[in-house]
Amino acid sequence: MTAYATFHDLDGASVFITGGGSGIGAALTEGFLAQGARVAFVQRSDASAFVAEMAGKYAHAPLYLPCDITDIPALKDAIAQAAQAHGPITRLVNNAANDNRHNVADLTVEDWDAYQNVNLRPHLFTAQTAAPMMKAAGYGSIVNFSSISYMLGMAGMAGYVTAKAAITGLTRALARELGPDQIRVNAVMPGWVLTQRQMDLWATPDVLAAHLDRQCLPEHLQPRDIVDAVLFLSSQTSRMMTGQAMVVDGGVAVSG
Repeated sequence: MTAYATFHDLDGASVFITGGGSGIGAALTEGFLAQGARVAFVQRSDASAFVAEMAGKYAHAPLYLPCDITDIPALKDAIAQAAQAHGPITRLVNNAANDNRHNVADLTVEDWDAYQNVNLRPHLFTAQTAAPMMKAAGYGSIVNFSSISYMLGMAGMAGYVTAKAAITGLTRALARELGPDQIRVNAVMPGWVLTQRQMDLWATPDVLAAHLDRQCLPEHLQPRDIVDAVLFLSSQTSRMMTGQAMVVDGGVAVSG
């Protein structure tokens, strides 16, 4: 998947990814498979065709576990199934999200809760479930997907933006609490990654051109650009990095 680096310690690693069958998640699944990892992922929509495609390209097919990540008992059960199939989880990637646009004036209490339930709540409970496995293994890496959307104060998606800001805080809290067990917790903060969903729903020529003008690098982000950052944070190559929020956005947001 990546043309840039091989992370030898990911070969044979047991990896669990939320939303790993489409968009950035599918690219992540393939990226780990290309490193030789054993990957399990959950996805609400059918990912059978993707699994068949991966089975034809790599030594190990990914384990697809249909699951709605807002159902926490089902999500925990999926992690247990993944561990039974591939061994204790030592790499966890919380990728799944819902970035549907919405106006503050129209939000109901139920809508607000729904955005937090899909975009924030699973990050805590997947970590809670995988952490004992990582502790027993003597190490582990958790990568949470945040977003530069809250750094930019983006309008039209308050529920999503709030959850992504909270993920950065959760990442730092988990890094401090789980660090004594050699479990690292970091966040990736992507810019606008042009998945097929983004292209279908929001990427008009004018919007694309305006966004590119805001980047330092004159090239739109693709899923592969996020994969390499996640592989790095998941590998022991980054063994002394924890509690960090890595921005991958082509130079839109300024941090540090």
